[in-house]
Amino acid sequence: MFFSPKSGKKLLTLTRIDPNNPLASYSRHAFELEGYEWPSVEHYYQAMKFDDAEYAEQIRLAPHPADATKLGKSKKHDKRKDWDRVKVTVMTRGTYIKCRTYPEIAQILLDTGEVDIADVTQYDYFWGSGRDMRGNNAFGKMLMEIRDKLREERAQQV
Repeated sequence: MFFSPKSGKKLLTLTRIDPNNPLASYSRHAFELEGYEWPSVEHYYQAMKFDDAEYAEQIRLAPHPADATKLGKSKKHDKRKDWDRVKVTVMTRGTYIKCRTYPEIAQILLDTGEVDIADVTQYDYFWGSGRDMRGNNAFGKMLMEIRDKLREERAQQV
């Protein structure tokens, strides 16, 4: 746990490419979505970039999330035209379903309380906060939104 240089509040830092962190998109927690079993959120996210069903299946079957990422960065295949508009929704959907599939992961996220979460992936200024903490931190923001949704769902069950 660190303190945010911007707000001075407590800050939980992680990197979404850490396969050992259950909150990361690289964590090997399989889930079902859209009629398929996905080995990780990263596999799902990368496959959803493409309309080509055969290529998406190749990504889904990649042996490691890093391999799925590499395939997802291919310039040989055209990304969906709406990808920039839907990519956050796709990542959110996969992560939320993972939390619903694994209650222990949802609990880990809920146990962070009100602490801000930052993806400190050094060179990613969209999903991460970059090495200077000035990035968009879309992954951290997404986790906090899912945490709020899980909290609301729990409150409705009482």
